[in-house]
Amino acid sequence: MRLNRVLITAPKSGSGKTLVTCGLLGILKKRGIRTASFKCGPDFIDPMFHSRVLGAKSRNLDPFFTDPDTTRMLLAKNGADCEMAVMEGVMGYYDGLSETSSRGGASDLAAVTGTPVLLVADASGSSRSLLALIKGFLDFQKVPLIQGVILNRISPMLYPRMKKVIEEELHVKVAGYVPVLKDCVLESRHLGLMLPEEVDSLKEKMELLSSRLEETLKLETIFAIAREAEQLPEPGYPESGTAGAGLRIGLARDEAFCFFYEDNLSFLREQGTELVEFSPLHDRKLPEGLSGLLLHGGYPELHVRELSENVSMRESIRRAVEGGLPCMAECGGFLYLHETMTDMEGKEYPMAGVIRGKAWNNGRLTRFGYITLSGGKVFGRETGDIRSHEFHYFESEDPGRDFLAVKPSGTRSWRCIHSQANLLAGFPHLYYYANTKLPLAFLDACREREGLC
Repeated sequence: MRLNRVLITAPKSGSGKTLVTCGLLGILKKRGIRTASFKCGPDFIDPMFHSRVLGAKSRNLDPFFTDPDTTRMLLAKNGADCEMAVMEGVMGYYDGLSETSSRGGASDLAAVTGTPVLLVADASGSSRSLLALIKGFLDFQKVPLIQGVILNRISPMLYPRMKKVIEEELHVKVAGYVPVLKDCVLESRHLGLMLPEEVDSLKEKMELLSSRLEETLKLETIFAIAREAEQLPEPGYPESGTAGAGLRIGLARDEAFCFFYEDNLSFLREQGTELVEFSPLHDRKLPEGLSGLLLHGGYPELHVRELSENVSMRESIRRAVEGGLPCMAECGGFLYLHETMTDMEGKEYPMAGVIRGKAWNNGRLTRFGYITLSGGKVFGRETGDIRSHEFHYFESEDPGRDFLAVKPSGTRSWRCIHSQANLLAGFPHLYYYANTKLPLAFLDACREREGLC
């Protein structure tokens, strides 16, 4: 399968990867080039920006969660019928599971998928020293995939001279530059970038960004590099199943609950599941006739008062789960199930009351990074180990004890997750293709409740 593609990376976070990626996606959209976008790693917010630019959903690719064949299959599946794919890296190019391993990072994804790489180098405050930085990244790679460089935050006057010396001395293509763009800055908060709907005049900013970069990026160089991508084997897509046939699963989706792996939702739909969206913020009660319930992560901490004041919804969810409705809740959804939760200023509010105790803002990043969950059952079923991810500033009086979470490198571990006959709830974010037995166990529990088994 032929899919032209590039991976946008950088020496570290904050170097301009997202800016360049969104600008390039905007250019491709304006030119009518059918494009797929991907984010490396467990990131929910960057794909939202990709999708706002593309007008279509973006996807994640994560070589820690999935084996190489599955990673390539998801790339091919989501890139089918597209002429171009743009991937955005995570952190620095060689950053991965630890200081001793690049596994799971951008360089790992590039190697697994055979994708050529564009390195975004921040040129502010430097000149010739920039060559040493770029040379270090070129020399460090075991698989020579860095095929081009984009210089960020550089003046139009200095750029031609830097381009000439980089290409002559380092023998790598310079694929354009990004000037200082103060009117295109994307602001951040504690979990990452501000959400797209919170950015003032996002559409105008993105149009301005793509117009500026169309003048400063060497698009023909980028397209030529993208054509060097390895062909993908014709993917053996997983066959659509019937595990979800006849099931209506309630999906919480609004400003408070907005962190999704779109491939998770696609997996459920491909099993015949009907996903029924509702809002714990704005609706008064759960939709009728549900077979199960999904409460994903997001920013409930920014909407605690509104969630608490929606008493009828809180009681509807509590009655449903306590009445046996199968429910999966992760991170923000898990916080919502507690008896009480604090807002960012520490004021406490009543929540759904399914999980005993309170959840509060710890004031710092409590857990961060990949984990492997083991030793527990999912809705009473054996699934084996589950690769997962945590990223939260909040803590719980009762995080659960039914699984052991182990960091992939090092010796740190802790107990987590409430796993009951009809409930799987905890801080870890779950990616279904890391272990498809997990969502199938959930659907089996829903089918049993409906008497369909």
